[in-house]
Amino acid sequence: MGIPLVEILAFFRKAERTLSFFILHETASGYALFERIESEEIGQELEEVQQSVTDLARFSKSIKLRSFAPFKSAAHALENIMDVSEGVVNPSLKAFLEMNMPKASKKQAVQLGVSESNLGGGIKAELGYDCVHNDIVRELLRGIRLHADRLLAQLKEGDLDKAQLGLGHAYSRAKVKFNVNRADNMIMQSINLLDQLDKDVNTFSMRVREWYGWHFPELVKICSDNGIYAKLVRLIKNKGDLGEDSLEQLEAVAGDPIKAKQILDAARASMGTDISEIDMTNILSFAERVVSLTDYRKQLHGYLVSKMHQVAPNLSALIGEMVGARLIAHAGSLTNLAKYPASTVQILGAEKALFRALKTKGNTPKYGLIYHSTFIGRAAQKNKGRISRVLANKCSIASRIDCFLDKPTSKFGELLREQVEERVKFYEEGVTPRKNAEVMQKALAAVGMEDLIDAVVEDDDEEDAEEAPKKRKSDSDEEDEEPKTPKKKSKKDKSEKKEKTPKKDKTPKKEKSEKKDKTPKSSKKEKK
Repeated sequence: MGIPLVEILAFFRKAERTLSFFILHETASGYALFERIESEEIGQELEEVQQSVTDLARFSKSIKLRSFAPFKSAAHALENIMDVSEGVVNPSLKAFLEMNMPKASKKQAVQLGVSESNLGGGIKAELGYDCVHNDIVRELLRGIRLHADRLLAQLKEGDLDKAQLGLGHAYSRAKVKFNVNRADNMIMQSINLLDQLDKDVNTFSMRVREWYGWHFPELVKICSDNGIYAKLVRLIKNKGDLGEDSLEQLEAVAGDPIKAKQILDAARASMGTDISEIDMTNILSFAERVVSLTDYRKQLHGYLVSKMHQVAPNLSALIGEMVGARLIAHAGSLTNLAKYPASTVQILGAEKALFRALKTKGNTPKYGLIYHSTFIGRAAQKNKGRISRVLANKCSIASRIDCFLDKPTSKFGELLREQVEERVKFYEEGVTPRKNAEVMQKALAAVGMEDLIDAVVEDDDEEDAEEAPKKRKSDSDEEDEEPKTPKKKSKKDKSEKKEKTPKKDKTPKKEKSEKKDKTPKSSKKEKK
């Protein structure tokens, strides 16, 4: 039986259909559309394409510029490049392709090579063109970028490099653009610097105590604060110069008239050695540095508190500025902290103890950085784990509110703190705390988000509806059960006594002695 005529005609029509291949190149100056005209010479193999890319004479015969549409301004270029990076078809790109690309027909197939697969999907969805993104297209685009100055005759030499530099800076600024008032990176740097300053101030203060202690050793026992000690060293200088006229200044620095009197009496009867002027000058210079570091530490602490109130007001109101800043710094950012579940927030900072417990199959840690909170310190030993779980849950909620709320407010954090306080009282005194839905309704009403209260009420009603049948079922089960009377056990007669059987005498078994067979020794062989 022969092949039908219709199939034969369809085969020849398909064979006669030609393929038009175009390549879209996005430059910093505009859109360029190239057409591949001599594909037979280059071939379809990747190695042949790579060899032809480096040779301009051979590459220019296979690629022809179809059209070029420059951008109107730098802002227009940035808008188009941002859309290209996100896979969105800009109206300028859409108009450019509709004007220069031929439409596919039965006799002609059209393909478009693109540099980004996301952009190819957007073009196919918008315009219906068959987009290709493979190794051959990437090599052809590499050749176009390599010989762009020669292929784009509309541009002068050096114009493309300048446009790329300007657009690169603008694109980078647009990508890293953020709200300067809510930068959590400043909090991370501040808390790390604060911890480093604490270590340095303690080390330097110990050096001042040891150095000045040779001259006035009694001052160490009178003043224990590092900052006040350095200020007293700067004020006293030589202990022999102290008199009654210095009592007011000592009282102003020490903050206590009793300590000022003790310092004055100790200076008169001190056992320290005298030191030269050059040594005293170096001691005073170092004490001045310690005082300046202490003052800067206080200033940095105030800056960190104000920054936490701007970036994470709810987390600050709940757990404090210092602990909240350490949580953000350990997580890497406020967004990362908001993504963490409450179980991760609970042990954040105790990773070594956690993995050691998993390795040795011991008890896992109950808390990490949140241990420094006042709630866990006030709780009893048996309730510390419970309070840490509750506190981690509230910290997770507060960080998410701070991260995704447009207008920063501390009302949610204050009410969450009240909830933790109520939970502490519940474990200690048995006072029933409020429900979460009730607290959230109060917070939303205080902030001015009354439209969200209905959603909270519906969720609360659904939870109550789910719990109601369970409660009714448990009540019905209790009614069906009848009280069971315990059966009285019958008493046995105590008159019957068990007779004791006499023990049998055990006779020891005699051991049989066995005679050892003596084997004759073998005679030695004689040597020949």
